[in-house]
Amino acid sequence: MTRARVSMQELIAQRRRAGFVGRSGERAAFRANFDLPPEDERHRFLFHVHGNAGVGKTFLVRELEQLAREKGALTAYVDESVDSLPEAMAAISRQLGSQGARFKELERLLAAHRERRHEAEAAALATLDTEDGGPSAGSLAVARAGLVGLGMVPGVGAFAGVLDAGQLAQGADRLRAGLSARLRTQEDVQLVLHPERVLTPVLLRELTDAAATAPWIVLFFDTYERTGPFLDGWLHETMTGDRHGTLPATVVVVTAGQRPFDTARWGAFADFMTDVPLGPFTEAEARGLLAAKGVVAEPVVEEVLRLTGGLPVLVSTLAEQRPTDPDDIGDPSATAVERFLRWEQDPVRRSAALACALPRQLDLDVFRAAVDCDDREADALFAWLRALPFVVDRGDRLRYHDLVREAMLRMQRSRSPRGWAEQHRRLARKFGAWRAEYETGREEFDRWADERWRELRLAESYHLLCAQDPDALPDVLRDFTDACGTDDATAARWARVLLDAGRDGDTQPVSRWGSELSRTLTEGGVPTALARLLSHADLDEPAQVHTRVVRATALRRLGALEEALREYDLAVDLGEALGEETPSAPGGGPAAPLPDLARAHRGRAYVRGELHDYEAAIGDLDRALALEPGSPSAHSVRGEFHRALRHDDAALRDLDRGIALDPAHHFAWASRGALHLTRGDLRAARADLDRSLELNPDYVWALVRRARVWRGLGDSARRLADLDRAVALQPDWPWGRCERGDALRNAGRVEEALRDYDHVLALDPDYASAHASRGAALAALGRHEEAVTALDSALRLNPAYTWALCRRAESHLALGSVDLALTDADRACELSPDDEHARAVRDRVRRGAG
Repeated sequence: MTRARVSMQELIAQRRRAGFVGRSGERAAFRANFDLPPEDERHRFLFHVHGNAGVGKTFLVRELEQLAREKGALTAYVDESVDSLPEAMAAISRQLGSQGARFKELERLLAAHRERRHEAEAAALATLDTEDGGPSAGSLAVARAGLVGLGMVPGVGAFAGVLDAGQLAQGADRLRAGLSARLRTQEDVQLVLHPERVLTPVLLRELTDAAATAPWIVLFFDTYERTGPFLDGWLHETMTGDRHGTLPATVVVVTAGQRPFDTARWGAFADFMTDVPLGPFTEAEARGLLAAKGVVAEPVVEEVLRLTGGLPVLVSTLAEQRPTDPDDIGDPSATAVERFLRWEQDPVRRSAALACALPRQLDLDVFRAAVDCDDREADALFAWLRALPFVVDRGDRLRYHDLVREAMLRMQRSRSPRGWAEQHRRLARKFGAWRAEYETGREEFDRWADERWRELRLAESYHLLCAQDPDALPDVLRDFTDACGTDDATAARWARVLLDAGRDGDTQPVSRWGSELSRTLTEGGVPTALARLLSHADLDEPAQVHTRVVRATALRRLGALEEALREYDLAVDLGEALGEETPSAPGGGPAAPLPDLARAHRGRAYVRGELHDYEAAIGDLDRALALEPGSPSAHSVRGEFHRALRHDDAALRDLDRGIALDPAHHFAWASRGALHLTRGDLRAARADLDRSLELNPDYVWALVRRARVWRGLGDSARRLADLDRAVALQPDWPWGRCERGDALRNAGRVEEALRDYDHVLALDPDYASAHASRGAALAALGRHEEAVTALDSALRLNPAYTWALCRRAESHLALGSVDLALTDADRACELSPDDEHARAVRDRVRRGAG
């Protein structure tokens, strides 16, 4: 680099970094790795830094990141600020993008993932088609493997063991079908069910593109003890397998956490990785750091070595102030920061350093809320604070090193309990005001879907818990319930805020709840955590109703329909009892949770609908609509249930009302179109289905229904076009592919039709209509013996299948088995005496017998 190209900022950064002392061997090994091409057997693709808190893992990782950049590498840094794999990918995309490597497709998919995730619940409610083909073979395999809910809720292995595998499979099928019908594309469905399958190949492709622009790409995953549970398996699969594509050979991964790598998983990768265990500084390293700061007086050096035990963060903190006398040094493990503040002569800086330890993380706005100073001083003070050796600077956010922050919090809490509580109350009020301002105009569901709102609510809750506000714990436990209804990562964050506040505020009840909820989330997922919450004796009855509704919804997502039904029953019974007990006059008792009661009735209706108990489901929706008459989805779903029961007039009234309340609800338009189709009004059916598909062009359920309209109108080309699109969007939906097989067969493309039927039966061997249609296709090819076998399978699954009986009668007749043909034809007419086709087949068989 020539002098003309060196900037002032670069020189300043180099001088600052020149103070980094220690870990020379680790730094040298990492630097030398860039001099070895990936093909060299000595080159390492993974470095794992590990050691106890305070040994300088993050400090070293940041130094390694700078070394990588000096080698021309693109770098990305991920830590515990992310709570899921998609969030980690977003952090990588954002940081590499800021260095010129654009990840446009990944950014698009990440945005879609966030949107589709919040549509998943609504999708599950739309599983209303009455043509039940039973669980697919793929879903049964999922259930046997103990994977619940299509992987949407991680960590539920223990819970899965108490559920029936067939029930899980059925529920998984229904959820898959519901998502497919509600969401826009098959890609959207996969983004909800298996985001890693969609996102990882795109990440790998765009990393490959980025690798063409830089000699190296280095990905840093810090605080791995927290991120490893959701990153470790994915990272291992991505680095050692090619299921999702391949990583460029010039990618180097650095992980840093408290624990060594899991040898059971990573043992075979040992020849390709470098293990970097970190302990305290050696005496030589500690002395070097002290000398670099001008601390050379031997009595002072010996006292620092004795008190710090070589922990880099404490050595650095004491060295920064250049003590000249051993009496200047206190016990750093408890009062290092207090001693540091004593050396700092400026009382404003001392106060700012203390105040800024209270928030878990801070930016300039939070700094101003925490520190009592005017705006003119704020910028300078904030710049001073972020340069302190124990402050971790993440660019947009700062946080104290855990050891230092814990010491500072402990000191403030013990010195002035009242002052401690008042400071936290003040911060809670500030975060509460920001949260109230931000949520203005947003519906409650939209608030929980908004990351910024959640951050503000979490910060407000943390400070209220630390202040030991009497309402804080019940409020946060209720928030935990809502967090469980949002997604698993959000639930984990609420459990973590209880852990953090309990530890920092030394409040045992809060800490105990944080531990129990974190543990149960890990062991059994949301249903188990909420069951633990419901066992809390102090949970009031309205809160119990709310929690039971959320738990029931989680169980329904898992496919545990019977248990979900029991939970909804309890929520309904308790909610209705509260409604009866609550007088109309104010102050007469606990408020009846009418929104929760309405939601309980709706949820129970949806479960009953999935169990095909449509009459009971309609009764629940009647009650839900009595409580919330303006719910468009309740009207539309009740209309669909009426349609399934052939209550055509009632169905039409409900669907008309649902459309009037929400003209953009594509489900209601499609359901009304299906109703018109059933009634033979093809013109009206086409208009409604066209409108549904204008609102959602990729709504496969409406595409298949409209294909039936085209069949009725004799337009085979448009029928096939809609079914081709439906199959392209959702290739593994048995009903859609079977319908296309029928269209192909009727168009004379019998071999293609057979391929569709075979595909359906590979997915679901018990799909009766696919066996029957396959029999008809084989008969059309003159393969009557095979046709009879296929039709036998259909009739074994559905003995009253009139159409299959007629088809088998014709094949028996073609094979000369007249008696068998007559038996089938007579049975078909007995089952459907008004079926003209059955009578015509019987007449042909009788003529053949004569």
